[in-house]
Amino acid sequence: MQISDKDVIFEDNHIIAINKRAGDLVQVDTTGDKSLEEMVKDYLVKKYNKPNEAFLGVIHRLDRPVSGLIVFAKTSKGLDRMNKLFKDRKIKKTYFAVVRTRPAEPAAKLTNWLVRNQEKKITKAYPKEVKGSIYAELSYELLGELNGFYLLKVEPITGRTHQIRCQLAAMGSPIVGDNKYGYPRGSSKGSICLHARSLVFEHPIKKEAMKLEATLPKDGFWDKFEGFKG
Repeated sequence: MQISDKDVIFEDNHIIAINKRAGDLVQVDTTGDKSLEEMVKDYLVKKYNKPNEAFLGVIHRLDRPVSGLIVFAKTSKGLDRMNKLFKDRKIKKTYFAVVRTRPAEPAAKLTNWLVRNQEKKITKAYPKEVKGSIYAELSYELLGELNGFYLLKVEPITGRTHQIRCQLAAMGSPIVGDNKYGYPRGSSKGSICLHARSLVFEHPIKKEAMKLEATLPKDGFWDKFEGFKG
């Protein structure tokens, strides 16, 4: 599949933001499937009639089953400065997650120590520090309920692999469709109900305040939550 203008949330000379579809890879892996990085390059080459390949820098990543906002750099200066913003935690990230088990508290901060199993590609959350673990922190807020499903706004403080997925599962509220982390059924579409909703940051070149937001997938399920405030 390719991307088109409707997938682009924001674009200027230095960055381009895409509303990623669940199931799209951000970068090429061992599957050999075409990546979002390649799709965006193709989009830029076609849009601007570039004779050669377009420059595109990967700044951050989303898991393949996750949808939502992802930003790429169109210049090396934009890439370097965006990388620094992420490294210095000067970017506020907000996700929406749908769970079936209501959290015990309507809002809370979760702190865990995570251990990554590289062979099985799964992360386990512990309540205390263990050998080989790294600290992870996020906050969540219950935004509402719809037909027995609960919408959470999640703001990760740290940026660990599968952090939101394993921390919500450790709390007893696995994400809908995420059978890798304890939800009883997977999705036939290869997606989970986790969506990168927004990013707030200072533009890396123009120094202007930015808030980018990705609409929810129009799949007959996610879009029912679009009116929830968060």
